[in-house]
Amino acid sequence: MANLMSTTERATGLAVRLDAVTKVYGTGASAVTALRDVSIGLPVGSFTAVMGPSGSGKSTFLHCAAGLDRPTNGEVWLGDQQLAGLREGALTKIRRERIGFVFQAYNLLQALTVEQNITLPLRLANARVDRVWLAEVAANVGLTEHLDRRPSQLSGGQQQRVAIARALVTRPNAVFADEPTGALDTRTARQILQLLREVVDRLGQTVLMVTHDPVAASYADSVVFLADGRIAGEERAPSAELIAERLTHLGEW
Repeated sequence: MANLMSTTERATGLAVRLDAVTKVYGTGASAVTALRDVSIGLPVGSFTAVMGPSGSGKSTFLHCAAGLDRPTNGEVWLGDQQLAGLREGALTKIRRERIGFVFQAYNLLQALTVEQNITLPLRLANARVDRVWLAEVAANVGLTEHLDRRPSQLSGGQQQRVAIARALVTRPNAVFADEPTGALDTRTARQILQLLREVVDRLGQTVLMVTHDPVAASYADSVVFLADGRIAGEERAPSAELIAERLTHLGEW
């Protein structure tokens, strides 16, 4: 994956960067500030978890970083591309080709096979399917024997593996995961988290994951804590116990 980095990524070592990002919803007396002057860089090949109490700005953070929402102020960079000023068509193209998404609900198309679901982003972009890379991705997520099946024939954990493979197939700059284990039992959730960990370690992928679960966050290289729309701290290589302890004190922020 290293050879896929842009010149800016090689120079800065950052796959994603937020510079003084503020996001306000609504206007006047009803305005709500979801993010306040947030600045952070995500190193290439890193696994970052984002945590915080309800209403802290976690989802807004992920949506702005992934180009799903536009900041009110500030800049969002994906490698060498500034996202905030792009027209919707150009932003859609970048989301399709350079960003991978993994959500709690899988978002698979039941009428398509596993292989068709995985390659959907390429087909939407009218891009050629690299069969060698597809086989490698399928093998890495444990789906080689299931490519001809429909999502309804798979377990929840297997469906999430399809979603992860779909996120990887375009060789994105970064993968954004929003509560990816929220609908899974504990054993399956840990398998998916280990898979995300391996995606970072083996493929050099950059992953940003929003989660409420300290155990899930402990699989990341670092955990960023949000409170009231601001970054309230960061822990590197933390244990689940340390993360839980930090979360209990975020309410005092």
